[in-house]
Amino acid sequence: MTRSTIAEALGTAFLLIGVVGSGIMGAALGDGNTAIALLANAIATGCILYVLITILGPISGAHFNPAVTLAFRLRGEITTAVAVAYVAAQIIGGILGVWLTHLMFDLPVFQLSTTPRTGAAQYLSEAIATFGLLLMIFGGLKSRPEAVPMLVALYITGAYWFTSSTSFANPAVTIARGLSDTFAGIDPAHAPAFIAVQLVTAALATGALAWLFSRD
Repeated sequence: MTRSTIAEALGTAFLLIGVVGSGIMGAALGDGNTAIALLANAIATGCILYVLITILGPISGAHFNPAVTLAFRLRGEITTAVAVAYVAAQIIGGILGVWLTHLMFDLPVFQLSTTPRTGAAQYLSEAIATFGLLLMIFGGLKSRPEAVPMLVALYITGAYWFTSSTSFANPAVTIARGLSDTFAGIDPAHAPAFIAVQLVTAALATGALAWLFSRD
């Protein structure tokens, strides 16, 4: 339990370092070219996800995401105690990852994002992004479990580009990105709606995907 919880915190911290750090670097080197910054952000996020899921998956399952943890709890594959510990670790790890990234780039540690991300189109985007993420995970576990790290990494890399919200699909990531006024940020006032959509979609998707990928 302790090792798996620490793995979730560590993995989520490095995920946020990858997301926020690549956003800062991409924006700086892109010299105002948003497409270049987003491309750097997407590639770096996909790369770090593949590595983290591969090395930490055997320890904790490599959720790094309360929506994913909720889905596994609803499927009965983890207990409520484990789910609560994972979610707490993910949120704390994500915030620490953001703060460490700010230190690494010599920025003020404590920030609040001013980047607006709101509206029906963005909420629909988060629903699609979250459903797609769970589709990759549970579809991969059904067909090719060893390919799940690559499937998730490739999906998120692509979803940065084909969703209008740039595919947060993760409540812990959403909370942490609200604390960074950088390229990857989200206004904290807009974060609760993103989180609600992510969690509701995860709950609804779990039943549908359990039927689609039935073990029978």
